[in-house]
Amino acid sequence: MNRLPRLYAHRGAGVELPENTLPSFRLALELGADAIETDAHLTRDGHVVLSHDPTGLRMCGVATRIEDATLDEVRSWDAGAPGYRVPTLEEALRELPAVAFNVDAKSQHPEMVERTLDVVRRVGAADRTLLASFDAATLRKVRRLGYPGQTGLGQAEVLRLVALPRRVLARWPLRGNAAQLPYRIYGMDLGTRAVVDKCHALGLEVHYWTVNEPALALRLLEAGADALMSDDPRVIAPVVRSFRDAAKGRPTASR
Repeated sequence: MNRLPRLYAHRGAGVELPENTLPSFRLALELGADAIETDAHLTRDGHVVLSHDPTGLRMCGVATRIEDATLDEVRSWDAGAPGYRVPTLEEALRELPAVAFNVDAKSQHPEMVERTLDVVRRVGAADRTLLASFDAATLRKVRRLGYPGQTGLGQAEVLRLVALPRRVLARWPLRGNAAQLPYRIYGMDLGTRAVVDKCHALGLEVHYWTVNEPALALRLLEAGADALMSDDPRVIAPVVRSFRDAAKGRPTASR
């Protein structure tokens, strides 16, 4: 785990533009984000669209569930402001062909995994698309279907990671590639060198969310985080950039 840390724009530049929209993604990248974190649901007619919520209520003022709406209906909604639209996953991957994505499959529709994999394969984006989900069963299905790209850990897998000692996890390893963790949960500080070292020893990257304060970002980077997820890349990108510049100037320890 020796790559310089990355900054994921959590749903884009959500502090400044409507989240999970193409303009928000583009602005986040202009501000210094390296990658995009986004969320996916399935429409009634089988299209994978990018939305955190299962309905359009919070962002679009439409209470309809995405899984009950067609793509054309979802496209008719104003996503946070007039003129902003809910994009499909395919549109986002094609619009930003050199950008890494973290796609959180929110929907537990029976066809969600297959449809998502179809999109990623059709675009040829498996090498830059990490598939994530809170639902461990969703990720087990992704892996079972032979997805060649990276996967995160589901909630049950994260609980195993936190609760079990390294020697047990080494014997019965977790199958994902990245532990995507809140920096604090139930009063427990997960943003520590001990947690990062444990994950690295198990072959897992560590991505922390959601990091919007510069001091916190620096603390997590110093603990060894491989990536941060932030709603506010304008504020956090300079911290990541400075940390990288300093890391490049550090001498490599001799063996």
